[in-house]
Amino acid sequence: MNTWIAIGATALGCYAVKLAGLLVPAGALERPLVKRLAALLPVALLAALTAQQTFADGHALVLDARAAGLTAAAVALVLRAPFLLVVAAAVLVTAAVRAVGG
Repeated sequence: MNTWIAIGATALGCYAVKLAGLLVPAGALERPLVKRLAALLPVALLAALTAQQTFADGHALVLDARAAGLTAAAVALVLRAPFLLVVAAAVLVTAAVRAVGG
C-alpha cells in the first residue's frame, strides 16, 4: 500500500508543479536571464542523468563498459558524426567491452 501512496503523492506533486508553471506571469518568462536558464536547464539535467547512469552503481562509482561506450559516443560527436552513428558507436563499443569481460 505504501507504493500506491508514493505513486499518488508523486502524481499530485507533478500536477502541482505543472499548475504552478501555468500560473507564472508571462512577463516573468520574457526576462533574458529566465530565457537563458530555460534553454540551459534541459542540457544540464540530461548531462547529470547521463553521468549518474554511466558512473554509478548503487552508492558506488564504477568504470565499466558504459564508460567506454560514452567515450566512443563523445569521440563520434567530436568528429561530427550523425546522431544514429553516435548511438551505434556507443552500443557497439559497450557490447564489445562487455563481451571481452570489461
